Amino acid sequence: MSSEREIQQQLSQMQGQGFDAEAQQRQEAQRQEANERRTGILIQLLTPDARERLSRIAIVKPEKSRQVEDLIIRAAQTGQLSEKVDENKLISLLEQLNEKTKKTTITMKRRTIEDDD
Repeated sequence: MSSEREIQQQLSQMQGQGFDAEAQQRQEAQRQEANERRTGILIQLLTPDARERLSRIAIVKPEKSRQVEDLIIRAAQTGQLSEKVDENKLISLLEQLNEKTKKTTITMKRRTIEDDD
């Protein structure tokens, strides 16, 4: 009897894991499809030089690249872009983002040791 229960539990666990795997596969497919659409939109909006610069930025700072991509896509959706974004326009967008982000400052306080000698 106990072996039958164990088998039933193992079967139910295996079925549950199969469902989770299917859900993960669907989510991954959706993520991949969204990335492909995003890439297609950016190809239409950026000149080849600007795409190349943005891809180099993505290698070093993926979050900054993502912010610039979001900014460009939003501008296109709201009708603020009348032509393709070239490298100079991309540089100005990057400078604007750098101004908006907080700059990290590090202050070091050194303790002084008083010597009684």
